[in-house]
Amino acid sequence: MAKAALSKSQTIVLGKAVKLESGYRPTNDEPFMNDRQREYFRRKLIAWKDEIIRDAELTLTAMQSDTDAHPDLVDRASSEGDRAIELRARDRQRKLIAKIDAALARIEDGSYGYCEETGEPISLARLDARPIATLSIEAQERHERREKIYRDD
Repeated sequence: MAKAALSKSQTIVLGKAVKLESGYRPTNDEPFMNDRQREYFRRKLIAWKDEIIRDAELTLTAMQSDTDAHPDLVDRASSEGDRAIELRARDRQRKLIAKIDAALARIEDGSYGYCEETGEPISLARLDARPIATLSIEAQERHERREKIYRDD
């Protein structure tokens, strides 16, 4: 879908403006995944991605400035442990950005908000809580039960 920013509350989607009032929240009273809902979730995903990127930049800056030589072996080990934990967290967030990008692509192709397994709509409450969700709650629970049964311990 072609998009161009109009104002803070409007975006062009396929040639028509989508206006979101301040404080808009999708409801079950409106058609599922209408233009306003798609725009709401698109903005939510973009804001989440921007926040992750900002945090990553701050982490990178902090890690670059924290090049203190630790004379004590224990201090050095502690510092290296903290750095490893931070890098693992950043790697998880890198993977999360990929999921956010995939969700944005689903918004573009019109498949966002529908369960990949059943094709049924994913509840708005679930999407609001987890905007990268690809399975309905029921399908996710089935998936987790199968995973628990068949995983190798």
